[in-house]
Amino acid sequence: MSVNYGSKRVVTGAHYGLRDWLAQRVTGLLMALFTVALLVQVLLIKGPIGYEQWAGIFAHQWMKFITVGTLVALAYHAWVGMREIFMDYVQPAGLRIVLQVFVLVWLVGCLGWGLQVLWRL
Repeated sequence: MSVNYGSKRVVTGAHYGLRDWLAQRVTGLLMALFTVALLVQVLLIKGPIGYEQWAGIFAHQWMKFITVGTLVALAYHAWVGMREIFMDYVQPAGLRIVLQVFVLVWLVGCLGWGLQVLWRL
């Protein structure tokens, strides 16, 4: 009989725990800071906000840079969350892989679309 506790304990699994926890917190913080920065800019606009004012917010290179960073953070945040949900609640490995591939392709497509919209402004 093998002993599976103490110093000879064998730990198995993907070992994503701390890294994923930290990634969720860091990406969440980045998205919150971006939201605050965007709200400050919107609140500083006098009068009604039309297309010109909205496009003007994103016309600056620094705003495009932090928007791209936020889009990447959002995609990674969503990927980590969905992967964790699938790993916890979808037991058939084949179905889990299909769902993960679908979500990954969808997130990359959304990220590409977001970048396309941003750089056309």
